[in-house]
Amino acid sequence: MSAVQPPRDEMRLLGTRIPYVEGPLKVTGRAEYTDDIKRPGMLVGRLLRSPWPHARLRSIDTRAARAMPGVFAVLTGEKYPTPFGVLPITHDETAIAVDKARYIGDIIAAVAAQDELTAERALATIQVDVEVLPEYTDPRVGLAPVAEPIHARGLAGTNIQKEVVQHFGDVDAAFVKAAVQVRVRGNFAGVTHAFTEPMATIADATPDGRLTVWSATQVPHYLHRSLSEVLGIPMHRIRVIKPEVGGGFGGKSDPLPHEIVCAALAIETGRPVKILFDREDVFLTNHGRHPTQNDVRIAADAEGHLLAYDIEALIDGGAWSSFGTVTTYYNGVLSMGPYQVPNFRYKGRRVYTNRPPSGAMRAHGGTNIRYTIEVALDELAEKIGMDPFALRELNALPPNSKTINDFRITSTSFRQCLAASREKSDFVTKWRKLPYGEGVGLGCGFYISGSNSPIHFTPKMPQSTVHLKVDMDGGIAVHSMQADIGQGSNTLLAAIIAEVVGVDLDRVHVVRVDTDVSPIDLGSYSSRVTFMMGNAARRAAEQLKEKLVHAASQLTGYPPEQLQVAHERIHVRHRDDVGVTFIEALHKAMETAGALTATGAYSSPPMGGSFKGARAGTAPAYSFAAYVAQVKVDTDTGEFRVSKVWAAFDCGRALNRLAVEGQIEGSIHMGLGQLMGESMNYRGARLLNPALLEYKIPMPFQMPEVECLLVGDDDPEGPFGAKEAGEGPLIATLPAVANALYDAIGVRFYDLPITPDKVVKGIEDREREGRAWKGA
Repeated sequence: MSAVQPPRDEMRLLGTRIPYVEGPLKVTGRAEYTDDIKRPGMLVGRLLRSPWPHARLRSIDTRAARAMPGVFAVLTGEKYPTPFGVLPITHDETAIAVDKARYIGDIIAAVAAQDELTAERALATIQVDVEVLPEYTDPRVGLAPVAEPIHARGLAGTNIQKEVVQHFGDVDAAFVKAAVQVRVRGNFAGVTHAFTEPMATIADATPDGRLTVWSATQVPHYLHRSLSEVLGIPMHRIRVIKPEVGGGFGGKSDPLPHEIVCAALAIETGRPVKILFDREDVFLTNHGRHPTQNDVRIAADAEGHLLAYDIEALIDGGAWSSFGTVTTYYNGVLSMGPYQVPNFRYKGRRVYTNRPPSGAMRAHGGTNIRYTIEVALDELAEKIGMDPFALRELNALPPNSKTINDFRITSTSFRQCLAASREKSDFVTKWRKLPYGEGVGLGCGFYISGSNSPIHFTPKMPQSTVHLKVDMDGGIAVHSMQADIGQGSNTLLAAIIAEVVGVDLDRVHVVRVDTDVSPIDLGSYSSRVTFMMGNAARRAAEQLKEKLVHAASQLTGYPPEQLQVAHERIHVRHRDDVGVTFIEALHKAMETAGALTATGAYSSPPMGGSFKGARAGTAPAYSFAAYVAQVKVDTDTGEFRVSKVWAAFDCGRALNRLAVEGQIEGSIHMGLGQLMGESMNYRGARLLNPALLEYKIPMPFQMPEVECLLVGDDDPEGPFGAKEAGEGPLIATLPAVANALYDAIGVRFYDLPITPDKVVKGIEDREREGRAWKGA
């Protein structure tokens, strides 16, 4: 349902730059993360990981470990064999390996001991007898039947985890009538999240039959469900608490095996247990961006109107399914924006391999395919002789439209994004006119504002719920299971309440996520929090405001419709002198009911077609982006520097400009990492760089100047007109830089990362072919 959005200049807090409410605690070291929590008698949990990429577990001898002084429990997979996973349709993970180990790093045993040294010594005594099985690290091999499928659920004896085939319109006919075509094959190394805080979990099983779990998670509700399913304990006897989380980017958006193992060890010992990962553990847990090969063909007429996309994707899923079914769909369907494409065909296959599992990483499913499409569109524009901006503007999706696969487009300021980035970057005077080695490039983006379809269909419930409680002290306690992972959602939640109720921000306290008291929200993933939590919070605040206005009506004698909420006051419209304070209205409202409570909830409206997979990629709104990057290349060494990015982004109304700009800048940094050098490097199935010394994220000096251009019009259904700004800002970064490199040196790059050796080779190949560029 569309909501009436208040004028931007009438808002007191929202739309300004609001410092994070937890900021003082974080910068003084007082914020509490999982590793900060101490429990009396707490034991140390440690995991024995498989050194084999694929092996049948014949026997695991734990007798020596169990006999060691200071060891309180040793677990192997047969005790808790129930499979689980973030998607109910693909439960193929186990807390500890059962029957087989499927990658180097798979958990095959766990211990709880009095200290780290004892735990490590206990692990060293465990004897594992295995039958080594064939190793599968090339997803192309897994497309055909194999001798020993990694999972029995692979399609028809292959290692294919998910296959998606979609066709809308008539792609073949469109290519026959096309005046111009391009074909691009992109290859993308796997990358991981590289968040600051490693995974950490504490569990405590108490004599009253309850289990409490503290964990660094993005999805407290999904973890709650999985603990219940695997451990066989009713959900009402399990309490999940989410302390502060030091970054996630999707890497903590699955219920993870170690979380369940930690809880199982606590049950076995009757003592609190902590499992804290080192960085190698984090890399082996992974769930990062999938290594991918995609083939993209694009057809257009002579004027540049897009006629068809024909896309094929081969996706390396690693050892587990994780979000892989969704990712397989997203690699195709998220190519549908921000342009009108009348004919579309997609074949995507995600294949199990004996490598750490891939999963959801910031803008999952949308990043790799967008890179290939945007590079291909630049090639297309060059063939036609069009300005790259003109091609994209010609084909831009209009507002209040539908894509051929039934995505509902409500608001879009994509054309405004194009205009802003073009003007601010002075693109016209720079493109193809800068000296050799310097260039500018355009890249565009499109992403969901929350998944329209919930992961669990039963029981039917809202996607987000917010509860408020106000007592006589005038403080507003806010309860919600939305997961702040550093992106500022607690601040936004508090600001929405304060804006609607008319109180100071410091009256509002967002209570830590605790499943005993927090109403269900599905978590922090798919850029859903601002849109879904924001709408639920606004509705809860409106309900509370109505109760306060009713009380003020009783005190003033004026009917509620003649009253309005102001700053810490409710007064008669156009009569500032006649009214009551917030506290006076609150105390009046409490006379018969005691503490005031209010509830707001949100579920996205039904949408999508009736074909298989129709819900994948549907969202109540979409973000749009148009970035221009400027680069300078050292043509002798191949090193290049991105000097500036003009980032025009449509997130609707930016409710906290400080947070939105931070998300854009952080997204650009992460996008540059994937483009410039980040890569999970393997020899066969063995990860060679599971540490931040070898896995190279961009250094501060490599970060360009960023000019954030927030140009979005209000979305009719977003909270106060807002849309997402957490994942979408990443996508346009990569192709903008790649297209700028082409402008600089005349070399196209189809494979990521783009390292200096590839730049040098590209220049040498161009020169060998006799293609001059800007006089070089």
